[in-house]
Amino acid sequence: MSAEQTFVIVGAGLAGAKIAEELRARDYAGRIVLFGREEHLPYERPPLSKEYFAGSRMLPDFTVHNGDWYRDHRVDLRLGTEVAAIDRAARTVSLPDGSPVHYDKLALATGSSPRALPLPGVDADGVHVLRTVDDADSLLTAVRRDDGTTARLAIVGAGWIGLEIAASARGHSAHVTVVESGPVPLAGSLGPEMGAVFADLHRAHGVDLRLGASVREITAPDGRATGLALGDGSTVPADAVLVAVGAAPDVALAQRAGLEVDGGVLVDASLRTSDPDIVAVGDIAAAVNPALGERVRVEHWANALNQPAVAAATMLGVDAAYDRLPYFFTDQYDLGMEYVGFAPRDARVVTRGDVAARQFLAFWLDDGNRVRAGMNVNIWDAGDDIRALISSGSAVDPNRLADPTVPLGDVAR
Repeated sequence: MSAEQTFVIVGAGLAGAKIAEELRARDYAGRIVLFGREEHLPYERPPLSKEYFAGSRMLPDFTVHNGDWYRDHRVDLRLGTEVAAIDRAARTVSLPDGSPVHYDKLALATGSSPRALPLPGVDADGVHVLRTVDDADSLLTAVRRDDGTTARLAIVGAGWIGLEIAASARGHSAHVTVVESGPVPLAGSLGPEMGAVFADLHRAHGVDLRLGASVREITAPDGRATGLALGDGSTVPADAVLVAVGAAPDVALAQRAGLEVDGGVLVDASLRTSDPDIVAVGDIAAAVNPALGERVRVEHWANALNQPAVAAATMLGVDAAYDRLPYFFTDQYDLGMEYVGFAPRDARVVTRGDVAARQFLAFWLDDGNRVRAGMNVNIWDAGDDIRALISSGSAVDPNRLADPTVPLGDVAR
């Protein structure tokens, strides 16, 4: 491929940095321009609500590459720069000042943004979201006390970010209240049975978990948040409020460019969009996954880490397909969990092990008794067997699946 070509990457997070890395690893000799909205070097995001917030890892520990790497690999890294538009006919991206940058191939890795909550008081001082390291620093300043007092944190939403921050904030001795409109945490991700496991976990560690509750407003009589007013008339006093009600894919740039978008940027298994010169990866990519036989969009760190190899190959004209099973993990208090697969909403849950002791496996079965997803909780030698069960597509006997005396490798036989 010509050394005079220019490949542009929009989005300088983990996925964007990894695309640049993969292009150079595949001996692409042309120009690479990487645009990022933040002023920080590209970094991984999961630690923000886990180890970084807990204080066990610092930003350099999860920064993808140091600044010298971009110079040494001839990557034109432009931080603090947001791409305003894409002109597909001219094959240019436009910067806020209107200046164009030509591309021969373009990768979109624009990620996602915290969902807005249309509530009175949401714009008050002391109301936080969590997406960037600056967001994490601001929330940490509000939660971590060195003067012997106890900070009060109110969290709206019991999803992954809300619960991970709750666990880390308890580690800083903060009083934490989590308000969730659903009957259990994580119902949309794990269903009611497994959501109840996380409800019990947080209550056992002193979190005031309010389920089936609505927030009427964030109270801020003097322009600074003082807590929450709930729909039942009760109040939650707080020094800081975290709004953690999910994330929305940043697809506006793709939409304005006329790419096909439906809940995410539509891409095929090679991560190619409706424009053959543009690929999309990470949170925004609604990709056809050959391993699942369906199109999925998942906001998982593993996609940002692994999809770039396929995207880079596609940009270089090499046949490739992204067929990894979706994967994510969480660490909360003494619970470590990994989840792999993609379960339908009506899936049946089968468990093996001691759920009460939070040391078990969980499997999501479709109506044909095929394992569609699996989760290992504080058990660390079952991942390969879980993947094999999902990939086999074979029906299993639910009773044998639940029986810990039957090796997982024998369940589908």
